Amino acid sequence: MKNAIVGQSGGPTAAINATLAGVIVGALNSKEIGTLYGAVHGIDGLLKEEIINLNEIFEDRDNIELLKVTPSSYLGSCRYKLKEEQVDDVFRVFEKYNIGYFFYIGGNDSMDTVSKLSAKAEEYGVKVIGVPKTIDNDLYATDHCPGFGSAAKYIATSVMEVTRDCTCYDLDSVTIIEIMGRNAGWLTAASALARCNGNTTPDLIYLPEKPFSVEKFIEDVKGKIAEKHSIVVAISEGIRDEEGNYIAEQTASFKNDSFGHGQLGGAGKTLESIVKNTLKCKARSIEVNLLQRCAAHLLSKTDIDLSVEIGNEAVKCATAGKSCIMMAYKHMGYEPFATEIVPVDINGIANAENKVPDEYINAEGNDITDEFIRYALPLIQGEIIVPMKNGLPVQLIRKED
Repeated sequence: MKNAIVGQSGGPTAAINATLAGVIVGALNSKEIGTLYGAVHGIDGLLKEEIINLNEIFEDRDNIELLKVTPSSYLGSCRYKLKEEQVDDVFRVFEKYNIGYFFYIGGNDSMDTVSKLSAKAEEYGVKVIGVPKTIDNDLYATDHCPGFGSAAKYIATSVMEVTRDCTCYDLDSVTIIEIMGRNAGWLTAASALARCNGNTTPDLIYLPEKPFSVEKFIEDVKGKIAEKHSIVVAISEGIRDEEGNYIAEQTASFKNDSFGHGQLGGAGKTLESIVKNTLKCKARSIEVNLLQRCAAHLLSKTDIDLSVEIGNEAVKCATAGKSCIMMAYKHMGYEPFATEIVPVDINGIANAENKVPDEYINAEGNDITDEFIRYALPLIQGEIIVPMKNGLPVQLIRKED
């Protein structure tokens, strides 16, 4: 009987542990898997043999239930770019622990690791499975990503609350909410869900999928202020001008991570200054950064349930002999909302991006369409009752040596 190992990678989410819980339940219930190990801090920790026995920790099934509603990465995460010359080193660790199944939960860069390992998976006799995760919702070949629904719910709720704050005064004002999204504007688009219960904001929405013109932005703002005193604008951190230059570059100090991605932030501040200087009205910016990633007090039940299910299905696929795949959601209908979990070939997924399609963005490039609302609204449905103690959420915390 072979053992299995699971790791988590990339930015944390409010649902990545729900997916881990699904993998754990699947492995514990499987007659094909002996011990399930956890790689602490993803592939980086695996190479260092920082490995824990998950069978022992989750022998108490109450821990699994608590894990489902605990945000962030229980095993710890990493942003480590696996080198080609390290692939054999990974498999040597697998051999040492008698690993026959490897599950890696993560986003675009994590699927790059899955792809590299898949090239030698058959040679070493290990089933390699990628399991999606990202609030950015930009993974290719899946209808949506675990974690997006809960993050979208948090974004929409926050926009509603900001609106209540900034519209109570009788004066012209512009509030700019900068939301995560380097190349794909799914999270910023989710701000439009705030309108579903009678709220009228955000008044303008700008995504990185469309070139951003400061001049056009000022005209858009002028038009909205003429209609009502206080307006709310949602922008993606990665909005660029027609030449491809980040608006944030005017104020942010750029650094690249190990995958070559620019560290963004500052687009909101840039536009705040422009509005103040140009329109001579009150302006302020809010950067919604880390808060949206692990906001477990606003979990989407749909998101958590599907996250658990996709982790469980990953184990079923692996023990059925499938390998070199990523699990994905296939949309099956809206009335009622239905989705199917299917395996897709890992080739072509790694480092590809699923951007917001044109039909979800209005012709002016300053708002989204009803088609996006139809797509996203089902993903934020349902509430999770999080266990509380001393007036605060109870979370499952891994004990570190």
